[in-house]
Amino acid sequence: MRALVQRVSEASVTVDGTVAGAIGPGLLVLVCAMRGDTEARSTWLARKLVNLRIFRDDERRMNRSLLDTGGSALVVSQFTLAAETKGNRPGFSTAAAPDEGRRLYEHFSEALRAHGVTTANGIFAADMKVALVNDGPVTIWLEG
Repeated sequence: MRALVQRVSEASVTVDGTVAGAIGPGLLVLVCAMRGDTEARSTWLARKLVNLRIFRDDERRMNRSLLDTGGSALVVSQFTLAAETKGNRPGFSTAAAPDEGRRLYEHFSEALRAHGVTTANGIFAADMKVALVNDGPVTIWLEG
């Protein structure tokens, strides 16, 4: 699975003019299931994410995790993270098939919740509008 993670002071996702999910301080996670990914990979990525020390401590160092801060996660499906860009038109053949992608996306969100993280979601395969205030800015690429 691949994830692009942004530390945010707030983020939301809107579908057809309605807010589908919103958080305050925490992480916006754009996530893509790749062909061949498993629930074990999804679980590993969730564990990595909640323990990733990218929040500031009292000395303003990135030394605290999502679990340490009690922050939330907004998880948005993003199959374009699988883009193959050899030419000028990206291809997405390495992304998981839609049914499998949805299953692993939902599993990932549940794995975050199992760690005690308040988790909001976008709507899988919908045309979404994502709004965020990137804190830092901090943006991290994870693959696992």
